[in-house]
Amino acid sequence: MKTRILGRTGFEISEISLGTWQVGGKWGVPFDYSNADKILNEAVDNGINFIDTADVYGDGNGESENAVGRLLRSRSEKIIVATKCGRKLNPHTNQSYTPKALRGFVEDSLKNMQLETIDLIQLHCPPTEVYYRPEIFAEFDKLIAEGKIQKLGVSVEKVEEALKAIEYDNVDTVQIIFNMFRQRPAELFFEQAQKRNIGVIARVPLASGLLSGKFTKQTTFLPNDHRTFNRNGEAFDKGETFSGIDYNTGIDAVEALKNTFPDANLAQIALQWILSHSAVSTVIPGASTADQLLSNIQASDLSKMNESQLAKVKSIYDENIKNRVHHLW
Repeated sequence: MKTRILGRTGFEISEISLGTWQVGGKWGVPFDYSNADKILNEAVDNGINFIDTADVYGDGNGESENAVGRLLRSRSEKIIVATKCGRKLNPHTNQSYTPKALRGFVEDSLKNMQLETIDLIQLHCPPTEVYYRPEIFAEFDKLIAEGKIQKLGVSVEKVEEALKAIEYDNVDTVQIIFNMFRQRPAELFFEQAQKRNIGVIARVPLASGLLSGKFTKQTTFLPNDHRTFNRNGEAFDKGETFSGIDYNTGIDAVEALKNTFPDANLAQIALQWILSHSAVSTVIPGASTADQLLSNIQASDLSKMNESQLAKVKSIYDENIKNRVHHLW
């Protein structure tokens, strides 16, 4: 596994890591600890040393963090753990964000994973207004001084939020949606991130599975899978589901990509495309099975894309996707 440095954190991490939103079961399927344990251990066995989780992953009671904590206790390898806080707030509004509430979430995550300190804590896609409140970010300096966390990052929906977040001196990483169907971060944000040596964690790399190339316009998903119920942002930000792309439009664009990369594993191509951007520190595809995980890892071994291939991907984005989403996030 190739590694990259996570910005000014200094953490040397696997360039393909693991996001755990769907670890333990596909979206819409109850959490399965045995499956989660298998996937997490397989990840470490194959060189992954960066795990991204959140207090709301699983069935809402810290199941994903519990599984990650169990992994840490069972392995001797150095594993960097990133978790997130804030999405448990109800209502999830600017007013609900307080230093006291966030401190409580950090302490809960420490208990869930049975840790004394968290390598990286990230604000979990808070409302845009939160990024303009210095007292929220100042609380994390206190938590760092107390040894409860090592580094602070943010997970964002919009480039605007990312640019605002990195104005705070204690924000070392930004997790942002970046994939073949969400290319805007590669413009101003990547430039500013590199100037400030910010670690960039690319999430939703396969656009909720669209870029796996395995779906058709006839594919259906379980009723409680966000790919069924959140296509128009009914439950949370629309951009989290299929990167905000109309499903049929996405399928058409995927067909164009398949023609560009015939006989290739499109998911691996999509991951390698992300890694072709030097500003990216790591990409965190999820996996609901060990086989998916192993396939994702193999993307690290692919040859770099040539200029012609990169230009074709951009052309497909410009023709099919850009005018629908580029200005939104």
